[in-house]
Amino acid sequence: MTYLFMAYSVIWALIVGYVLVLGKRQKDLKKELQLLEEWNTEH
Repeated sequence: MTYLFMAYSVIWALIVGYVLVLGKRQKDLKKELQLLEEWNTEH
C-alpha cells in the first residue's frame, strides 16, 4: 500500500508542476502579445 501512495504522490507532483509550467508559459506569451500589440500601434 505504501508504493501505491508513493506512486500517486509522484504523479500528483508531476501534474502540479506541469500546470505551474503551463501557467508561466501562458503569462509570458500574454506579455509578449501585449508588447507586439503596443509595437503594432506605434508603427
